[in-house]
Amino acid sequence: MHGKVLPKDFYNQPDVVQIARSLLGKVLCSSVDGALTSGKIVETEAYSGHSDLACHACRYGKTSRTEVMFREGGCLYVYLCYGIHHMVNIVTNQEGSADAVLIRALEPLEGVEKMMERRNKGTASKITAGPGTVGEALGIQVSHTGTLLAPPLVWLEERSILVSDDEIESGKRIGVDYAGDDAMKPWRFYIRNHPFVSKK
Repeated sequence: MHGKVLPKDFYNQPDVVQIARSLLGKVLCSSVDGALTSGKIVETEAYSGHSDLACHACRYGKTSRTEVMFREGGCLYVYLCYGIHHMVNIVTNQEGSADAVLIRALEPLEGVEKMMERRNKGTASKITAGPGTVGEALGIQVSHTGTLLAPPLVWLEERSILVSDDEIESGKRIGVDYAGDDAMKPWRFYIRNHPFVSKK
């Protein structure tokens, strides 16, 4: 480890939007199949279980897939998108709240060659620029749903990475037009002009 592991209290905070913003600059780490990989979080989206039709838990209620979202904050919610992309989400708030933050993009740090291998890429450019790439690069899959965010498998660290308020942009989330008015909520956060922020 290169930094301080985020404590459980961080995930238990009640404001998922604030958590999504404050995750920028934190480092998502995994140790899967003996390979340490990590990346600085540069883009996130917040989802609220009780008041946001873009959120799976609000839209569909408690199902076999969304059950993990209703747990206490500090674990993974990973779901398949288009049957192939393992989308990595951080469950937040208290038990029953069903809030989560989607990790949309990372700046690769450790284990870059392993990330390239997993993604079958010959270059590190854009290997973690988009929510469909994060799970694949870090080896995080649907089978890891419910995993507590603590070493030795998947965890987040606070390192000496400063992201100032004037570097942060916000806007509406991507791909949630079905959510009506909720689709317009400015709950996507990203570091301005960062090369690994996903394309709209």
